[in-house]
Amino acid sequence: MTDLSAFPITKKWPPQNSDVIQLYSFPTPNGVKASIALEEMGLPYEAHRVTLSDADVKSPEFLSLNPNNKIPAIIDPDGPDGAPIGLFESGAILIYLAEKSGKLMGTNATEKAHVIQWLMFQMGGLGPMLGQLGFFYKFAGSQWEDKRPQQRYIDEAKRLLAVLNLELAGKDWVAGDYSIADIAIVPWLRGLDFYGAKEAVGWDDHNNLVDYVQRFEARPAVQKGLVTPSRD
Repeated sequence: MTDLSAFPITKKWPPQNSDVIQLYSFPTPNGVKASIALEEMGLPYEAHRVTLSDADVKSPEFLSLNPNNKIPAIIDPDGPDGAPIGLFESGAILIYLAEKSGKLMGTNATEKAHVIQWLMFQMGGLGPMLGQLGFFYKFAGSQWEDKRPQQRYIDEAKRLLAVLNLELAGKDWVAGDYSIADIAIVPWLRGLDFYGAKEAVGWDDHNNLVDYVQRFEARPAVQKGLVTPSRD
């Protein structure tokens, strides 16, 4: 068994099998990226439920692995230089796992560049903007009398959805074959339902996106990854 005692997080969430990837996560749009990727790539892993409560994500143990106090994070006991490695940031984790497994990031340099391009579209645009939409449409920001911030993110969501809808015309996946870009993007599209914002952004007018999400959800690895670790 690999010695992971150098990672303080293992004191709060002890591994059952320290020879496999340790996933610290919760089923949010960002969290499920890692579990879906691990399932799709067939990499052995052990999932630890890290809730979004301060007791978990702001605990000294979790902060020792991710000082930004966000899920997901991983420890790979079989790191690239012969020693265990800890990683946070969902996009970085996706790239790392794709390179480790040799899967879901294209078969040549050009395909890889396109996959990373659309992954960055999600990381820098779609995710942050839809997250803000959720705050101003469903959560505390929805109670604010000034509706200009809410409208700003509704409009930006519409713009980003239009970009994706056009890109997916005549395509099953956003960057050639199914890839980590799709794994990053679709969980955030699904978040619109949780936010109750589909009507506000005109979701039903984006036929390519509707079909895209359905294709994604039909994948067995996605179905398992969406509920790993469980919320309960």
